[in-house]
Amino acid sequence: MKLSATLGYLLAVLALVEASPISHKEIVEKSAASFRLLKFAEDADPVWKSEDDKLELMRAGVRFFDVTEVYELEQLSPAAKIVSTSDDLSIAATTYPSPSHQSAVTPILATVSTSNMQTYLSSLTAFNNRYYKATSGAQASAWILSTVKQIATTYGRTDVTASSFTHSWTQSSVIVKIPGTTATTPVTILGAHLDSINLSNPTSGRAPGADDDGTGSVNLIEAYRTLLAAGFKPSTPVEFHWYSGEEAGLLGSQAIATNYKSAGVKVKAFMELDMSGYFKPGTTEVMALQADYIDEGLNTFLKSLITTYSRFSWAMDTPCGYACSDHASWYKAGYPSAFPYEAVTGNDNPQIHSSGDTTSVSGFSWSHSLEFAKIAVAFAYEMAI
Repeated sequence: MKLSATLGYLLAVLALVEASPISHKEIVEKSAASFRLLKFAEDADPVWKSEDDKLELMRAGVRFFDVTEVYELEQLSPAAKIVSTSDDLSIAATTYPSPSHQSAVTPILATVSTSNMQTYLSSLTAFNNRYYKATSGAQASAWILSTVKQIATTYGRTDVTASSFTHSWTQSSVIVKIPGTTATTPVTILGAHLDSINLSNPTSGRAPGADDDGTGSVNLIEAYRTLLAAGFKPSTPVEFHWYSGEEAGLLGSQAIATNYKSAGVKVKAFMELDMSGYFKPGTTEVMALQADYIDEGLNTFLKSLITTYSRFSWAMDTPCGYACSDHASWYKAGYPSAFPYEAVTGNDNPQIHSSGDTTSVSGFSWSHSLEFAKIAVAFAYEMAI
């Protein structure tokens, strides 16, 4: 999910006031009264908003973290140190080696299947919507869990685990874990969000979410299948995540990233795939790398990875801004993150968050999305083999 939100963002920031730490009692009482605790800027205190106010902010394109469920746990851990690199924001750059397994990876990439992704996406878009509070959203989560479990069974991988990560709302997130053969840490994580939304009618409105984020979700399912089919057994662990509630303030990814930080989990790298199926007709295909709230060293690695394994090149996107997708949750928790996007902002899909987010949109391209699935395979292999 990416939206231009300058006006709404400024309005939200103007509303922020200094506040004392919020007590557990206040969180319980406010939550019971259907208020949500929202954070609009890095150094601003979170503020309470009603569910109706929250929806209006979403409709206005205002980006925020909904920290209602994670606020107390975050207070127990120091915030990630943020440094400025020119006009961008990043966690101090991590160094990664250049891609070096072309002879193994290239044949695997030839087995990534567009047909499989089309089948997966047909199932996901068949749900009326995948809204995080809707029964259909929970059903979509259960479908992904069942699908990834069946893939592990198909390839005889009893070492691979797939499980739900439950939340206080209806829809669960899904986590697949491929264990390391020589070490249990650090873990390489690839994520996408499984929810969708129709901003006109979130609960029951039609929201196929074909591109946002159906494409990223099926890219990861197919990357996972491809790796298991190739007998992939990494030296260090690899995880695939499908997040609940991204559209409502990065809810699922925050819960998981905060949980991992609290548990002391070491993360080698996190990569988000949020929309990969569209580029504006008449423009040049690229993978647009996010410029802020990322790790510079991981972006450098991604540039090399794309140059090595993709049929088209990378370009730097304009700064994404605060809380624009799930990579920001991992960044906030202090982990190196990156986010290759379907197109430079402005050339991306204009039909998201509506009933019009389908594969029939002019500019939707399976051959374009295929490259992101290939990069997911290469990312996992080169990071963890």
